[in-house]
Amino acid sequence: VQLQASGGGLVQPGGFLRLSCAASGSIFSINAMNWYRQAPGNKRELVARITSSGSTNYADSVKGRFTISRDNAENTAYLQMNSLKLEDTAVYYCKFEPRVGMPYWGEGTLVTVSS
Repeated sequence: VQLQASGGGLVQPGGFLRLSCAASGSIFSINAMNWYRQAPGNKRELVARITSSGSTNYADSVKGRFTISRDNAENTAYLQMNSLKLEDTAVYYCKFEPRVGMPYWGEGTLVTVSS
């Protein structure tokens, strides 16, 4: 199973981006889909999480600006990021948690917020 994250790029403060993370390969059932981020010199942190039932959780720093969603049929997670700030600059990683077995991580996509 491989996760391919995409959608990162350079955006000005106040702008928006939409990240996608698609799973390929044989994956039976995904419980939770997550987005993490890691800025230079910082630890990787959980940004958003969505369970199989659709329940969501967000880091306080992104509440009201980011929205996580999922397409179960396509085994894909999305992260809509609005009102981006300089401090949102980071490499964003997706992590899928199958019902059985170890979680899968994507390679990351770089988001740079700069004027």
